[in-house]
Amino acid sequence: MNENLAKQILKIFANNPFDAFNHKQISSRIGANSKAERQEVIRTIQELAEQKHLVEDSHKGKYKINPKSIDDELLPQNYVTGTIDMKQGGKAYVIPEEEGREDIQIAPNNTNHALHGDTVKVLMFPQRKMHKPEGQVVEIIKRAKTRFVGVIQKQERFAFMVSDSRTMPVDIFIHIDDLGGAENGEKVLVEMTDWPERMNNPVGKVVKRLGKPGDNNVEMQSILAEYDFPLDFPKEVEEEAKKIKKPAKKDLAGRKDFRDITTFTIDPADAKDFDDALSYRELSNGHVEVGVHIADVSYYVKPGSAIDREAYERGTSVYLVDRTIPMLPEKLCNEVCSLRQDEDKLCFSVVMEMDNKGKVYNTWMGKSVIKSDRRMAYEEAQEIIEGERLKVKGERCDDAVAVAILRLHGIAEKLRTARYKSGAINFETQEVKFQLDENAKPIGVYIKESKEANWLIEEFMLLANKTVAEYIGKPKNRTFVYRVHDEPNPEKLNTFVEFVSKLGFSMKTSSRKALAESYNRLFENIAGRGEEHMVDTIAIRTMSKAYYSTENIGHYGLAFPYYTHFTSPIRRYPDLMVHRLLERYLEGGNSVKADEYEDYCKHCSIMEKKAADAERTSVKYKQAEFLADKLGQVFPALISGVSKWGIYAEIEGNKCEGMIPIGSLKDDYYMLDEDNYQVIGRRHGRTYKLGYPVHIRVRKVDLLKKQIDFDLVEEDDRIAGAPAGRKAVGKHATQKSKGKSQRNKKGSPSAKDNKKKSHSHRKK
Repeated sequence: MNENLAKQILKIFANNPFDAFNHKQISSRIGANSKAERQEVIRTIQELAEQKHLVEDSHKGKYKINPKSIDDELLPQNYVTGTIDMKQGGKAYVIPEEEGREDIQIAPNNTNHALHGDTVKVLMFPQRKMHKPEGQVVEIIKRAKTRFVGVIQKQERFAFMVSDSRTMPVDIFIHIDDLGGAENGEKVLVEMTDWPERMNNPVGKVVKRLGKPGDNNVEMQSILAEYDFPLDFPKEVEEEAKKIKKPAKKDLAGRKDFRDITTFTIDPADAKDFDDALSYRELSNGHVEVGVHIADVSYYVKPGSAIDREAYERGTSVYLVDRTIPMLPEKLCNEVCSLRQDEDKLCFSVVMEMDNKGKVYNTWMGKSVIKSDRRMAYEEAQEIIEGERLKVKGERCDDAVAVAILRLHGIAEKLRTARYKSGAINFETQEVKFQLDENAKPIGVYIKESKEANWLIEEFMLLANKTVAEYIGKPKNRTFVYRVHDEPNPEKLNTFVEFVSKLGFSMKTSSRKALAESYNRLFENIAGRGEEHMVDTIAIRTMSKAYYSTENIGHYGLAFPYYTHFTSPIRRYPDLMVHRLLERYLEGGNSVKADEYEDYCKHCSIMEKKAADAERTSVKYKQAEFLADKLGQVFPALISGVSKWGIYAEIEGNKCEGMIPIGSLKDDYYMLDEDNYQVIGRRHGRTYKLGYPVHIRVRKVDLLKKQIDFDLVEEDDRIAGAPAGRKAVGKHATQKSKGKSQRNKKGSPSAKDNKKKSHSHRKK
């Protein structure tokens, strides 16, 4: 084959990936005029087709480029690989893999059957002045998902599945024989099986009937299915779990015994999976011994077992509003591994000799056995800390446990203060809680505060995670799983600094510590002001997201050079990997393969995001359900977002968010000012800015789409519906105010890493 001619021909096809050419058209384009030259073109095209670089079109004698043959060597400047982000209406953006490269705009007719989250190859168009980069998808490298949830619309000989997801731009065609018995209007899970090139819609088949839309159980199952979480455990996993027994005497051999030392757990009142406990004892030298004891899941779950494979695929437990979808079977997470009161339990422990200021003198890490003296709820531990009473559930709290909690609380405060002095950032987050009736219908929504009991547990878990990461990471010659958090994007940070300067606040960015101090000072000064919500929201958006990696870059939000997740192996797979690696290295084992574990880390980071998205979606559904019978009622709210479509507002006290369509604002023509997070009226200059207080009226609630629409209520119109609205939020607005007054004491280390999940079953 003539290599130069082949490259010349391939370049023509690659520049026109959707067009088919015959040998005459190619000859004309490259100037092959003689008979011999044209014969050479014919032979080269045939050889390229035999090598699968070209594929024959439906018209005989015409060929197209095979997208898989387009490589960086052929046209590196014209092609970009990335992930597609689908928007409503079919328009999309591709987020390039190459860091620092601007997102690429894809018109609806140029997506080439790509769907949200797919990894794609994009042909770049010539850059137009004053336009964002544009291109078209030429190859779908990897589908993000092939299963979708939606409602069946049945015809006589076929049906369509209309997806619940806003990011799914097309309906899925289903042959009547592939409905699996599903009826019109029923919610189903559909597998996409094909998408012929000339069809506008993909083809699929029903793989599971979920039930009637609007039913709580159906909607929660739909959310799980939409994010690819299984609805139950495979039979093989359940059978394997049944064979696991509680620890016997032989299982305790070789373990350090902490059963005679004061030990307790502090968890949410409704928790069942207790994966961490604290032990406390005073030493003769005036120091104290603090043990962080974590359920030894790795003792029961062996690599390659059915339970292990399933746990890895799930990656994490999922906490929806009304249920928990565990990573491990119930036999393990709620029974054998859970550190229940008065039961011998196997643990992996980090035990530290400390003084009252939080300085660590000696550390021991290894396998242990414990027996918890007390199962405490956060509220009960808080009562001890506040000194209101030493009674728990009507009986006198064990004095040793009360003393331990009070002493550890004092040390935790010192640890938290030291973290902030070292540059940790005090992002405050709020947890949405629901009051549910017996049918899981929300009858109340409120914001739950994080108090000293939460911070006590948080500080010692952070310390244990940091200690383990330092032990493995400082030698720098062993592969490990780190929890990392990158520094803010400079462009986003500069925009934020410029924005807060307009509010009269200055921020120093000369060093990492100076910036952290500026953040914390800003949060302190803004507390209680009208702009507080706005500043909090934008500040969080400036931060990167935490993720798992074998490449340690430190944790920016916590200001830790070394950090990992060691403390929750019952509900997070990375923690289980950390336990296995720590045991291996404590025993002097060789380092594992970095590439292999980096793939594991990427998978776990993806599943963590899916779980967070599923949890947020369940909250949105419950918030919509809560407002469904409150149409016409008026509530005070804060503007939580602005776009060219409308103004987003969040009701004070319950954080239910809805949109005020721009078209509903009849007093002016409003334009979006993206740089200042506001919309401005063209004629009168009226401004609606992120964080500003408004009053809204609930206009429309779409439960299936989890969408809420509001109307903006003018001053003179607030009387209608106002009493009900104000009554609904008044109590919880007081709770919120109380929480804000304690902001400077709070210790939430990183909004991206330690964000409280918005549901009623979240463990710390």
